[in-house]
Amino acid sequence: MTKPADSFPNDVVAYRRTPEFDETTTPAGLLGEHNTKAGVWGRIQVMAGALLYRVTDPRREAAERLLTPAEAPGVVEPGIVHHVTLTGPVRFYVEFLKAPD
Repeated sequence: MTKPADSFPNDVVAYRRTPEFDETTTPAGLLGEHNTKAGVWGRIQVMAGALLYRVTDPRREAAERLLTPAEAPGVVEPGIVHHVTLTGPVRFYVEFLKAPD
């Protein structure tokens, strides 16, 4: 089984970003199992506090990371099932990346 990615391909560029979320505004969809579209990577950037990021896709080794401002952002692979869990106060956003057309 493959380990989840911990870095982005060199050819992807950011094309969209969510607003900043906190522990009261995090959409339910991010807390439940979900994935990005084919070819779309996600970068979970924590600005304050902490957020638990879990990869649960059966095509990857199960993994979890506590994301904080001091740590590297969470890397979301295209089409790989994952979710986040609130651990307390937090501010974060998700940036979406893809290869140029």
